[in-house]
Amino acid sequence: MGKRALLNVDYTYDFVAPDGKLTCGEPGQVIEDKIVSITEEFIEAGDYVVFAIDKHEADDGLHPETALFPPHNIAGTSGRDLYGKLAGVYAQNKDKANVYYYDKTRYSAFAGTDLEIKLRERGIEEVHIIGVCTDICVLHTAVDAYNKGFNIVVHQDAVASFNQAGHDWALTHFTNTLGAQVV
Repeated sequence: MGKRALLNVDYTYDFVAPDGKLTCGEPGQVIEDKIVSITEEFIEAGDYVVFAIDKHEADDGLHPETALFPPHNIAGTSGRDLYGKLAGVYAQNKDKANVYYYDKTRYSAFAGTDLEIKLRERGIEEVHIIGVCTDICVLHTAVDAYNKGFNIVVHQDAVASFNQAGHDWALTHFTNTLGAQVV
């Protein structure tokens, strides 16, 4: 396997579908084909492909997001399903050694997970990030990747947010503050 990994962040029904519980709506829907093609490209190349998927428990009054956002990506609900064609790509490839799906409970794909260990044991030095929302989970994942010394590539045509100003700010922040390559 190569020295790069793809991080698919939160491209789920609740975050993307028109009736998702915390949807970014059309901006998230129009990137679907790009999300799918990048994911397929990385899987076929033998690169490590990670699905870092938000998971919450119903009525969790202790989680900090409870006060900030409506309930979303609740365990056992279809809101956690990968959105659209990405669900099929994952289903066809989930048994491959280079595909890893796991739950996360914070904005960053690194917070409280074994992601860094998985990347380090594979010698990965560069993380490519796609998904939603650009200025929340994608941003916090990129900040943690930066702090852990990974090179970062953000695919601007494969990230989206419900907040256009936040999306634009995050793209600039990736380049100017994290030294990321925005492609």
